[in-house]
Amino acid sequence: FYSGWDFFTGSDPTHGNVNFVSGDAASKLAYVQDDGTVVLAVDDFSNVPAGGNRNSIRISTKKSYTRGLFIADIYAMPHGCGVWPAYWSLGNGADWPNAGEIDIIEGVNNNMQNQVTLHSGPGCVLDKTANAVSNLLGTTCESSNGNNAGCAWQQKGNNTFGHLFNMQAGGIFAHSVESDAISVWFFDRDNIPADITAQQPDPSSWGTPTALFPNTQCDISSHFLAQNLIFDITLCGDWAGAAYESSGCPGTCASAIADASNFAVAKWMINSVTVYQ
Repeated sequence: FYSGWDFFTGSDPTHGNVNFVSGDAASKLAYVQDDGTVVLAVDDFSNVPAGGNRNSIRISTKKSYTRGLFIADIYAMPHGCGVWPAYWSLGNGADWPNAGEIDIIEGVNNNMQNQVTLHSGPGCVLDKTANAVSNLLGTTCESSNGNNAGCAWQQKGNNTFGHLFNMQAGGIFAHSVESDAISVWFFDRDNIPADITAQQPDPSSWGTPTALFPNTQCDISSHFLAQNLIFDITLCGDWAGAAYESSGCPGTCASAIADASNFAVAKWMINSVTVYQ
């Protein structure tokens, strides 16, 4: 699995309390279990001062993809107070956000409902008549450092993010990037379509998407350039830190960093990521 991915070791652009590591420092945090499950984890064994940085992982695919169908089979995702995981993709060939960003799985702290978001340069709006099963959060995809909410859908089920997702052994997030739309589907473990299991996926048979971003008010091809898939786990930062208190979390996010036991379940456990083009 890891041979197809690069380890990112730069500073966290979302200002989280993490050091993204590679090599020897990553060996206890990024590994494959005997049963083939891929694990990405936050350091939950080292002493770190309050407000310090904990070691964590961010990986991105070596290949970039302009179009395709991407199927991520995930057993468990990181969650908990101060934790901010994401499975997403980032365009290359232009400064953020002008090459586009697609957030397939994202949430913070004790969230239970996943949020699917696009970030783009100017001139991209989510058509509010788009037919999807999630709740529409915002329609302005254009993002900047001062205003980066993006256009987004929030899933309705409490089993789409965090603890309850993990308790059902996760599920599948599938998304397609085409010139006419970016579409996302979620299937919990007990409702995975047979065509996906047979590795002959047919999105036309999957019904109304979980989230839909049509090209009616956004030219997908020009706003979303070749994308690299990314998994990461950051801590506190611009979203998890800012929402920490309102999430019902104890103390402060800075103090949470110091207690390694807070991050015992801050782990991605991934069965596979398959790309069809």
